[in-house]
Amino acid sequence: MSTGQPASKHPVVLTTGSTETANEEVVDSNVTVVNAMYEELLDAPEIAPNALRSYYVDFYLTQALAGGFAQYVFTVPEREEIDAYVREGLDGMGAAAHLELFNRTVAAFDALSEDDADAYLDGDTDVLAGVDSEDTDGDSTDDDGGSASAEADRSAEAVRELEELDEEFESLLETEDILALNAAWLRSQEGLLLLDDEQLELHIAERVAQIPNLAERQAEAAEEALENAPEFELIIRELCDVAGQELRKITMGDPNYEHNGETTLAWHFTTNHGDFIMVEDDEEAYMISPSTKEIVAAVEFEEADA
Repeated sequence: MSTGQPASKHPVVLTTGSTETANEEVVDSNVTVVNAMYEELLDAPEIAPNALRSYYVDFYLTQALAGGFAQYVFTVPEREEIDAYVREGLDGMGAAAHLELFNRTVAAFDALSEDDADAYLDGDTDVLAGVDSEDTDGDSTDDDGGSASAEADRSAEAVRELEELDEEFESLLETEDILALNAAWLRSQEGLLLLDDEQLELHIAERVAQIPNLAERQAEAAEEALENAPEFELIIRELCDVAGQELRKITMGDPNYEHNGETTLAWHFTTNHGDFIMVEDDEEAYMISPSTKEIVAAVEFEEADA
């Protein structure tokens, strides 16, 4: 196995007892820990590099098994960065054949035209040949027909090459098991830290406390969460602001709530003042006390062209 990767100031962390379990549970333990660190706003430089390499190799394996390299490309957030983690991880755990195949597959995909890449990602190889493949009578007088047909054939062949590499990936797993290599690599990490759930929570909290710009990260995370929040959550938050209350938790949606004699969808939520319900009509949304049916706050919807 490669030893060219520099040592990290952060240890790889696994849960207590996980190293003595099946390979899948060892790898899953690392995934769980890394996810917990990300959720608490630790960035990549604050997580053990080999933990991230193992994490993204497992991500690559999971996506490739589910939908080939196309699914990996479709779901990966930043390919340049994640490809590097996958390469380094495969190298570190001794998966030399998979590393070579990964490099060939990346090169083949990156060589595709934009249209060919879209066809591969859509799983639509046949569409590349178009109607040209049906012109078999030799009577076409289109001067561009030959070149168009040749280009379609070239495109289809390029995408078929990617599909063949996907098949090679699955066959290679029979002789070079990424999961087993990943688990063995994690077990062998120098300075490996084994923690129970309570110790892990404390360990992550200690790391988070050392983040110099923690408040800034928290603000950015909150803003991003709002941008990605569903519409009903945004409405509930606005109602809470109007009522001067702090949203604690949205608990459930009730599609059979009776409001003004009609059945409608209601969202149950909790604030620092207790439990409430949000319902909408065509023009307004209401924050209602479930016990008294009192309307605590209301917001009007803006016109679409406003």
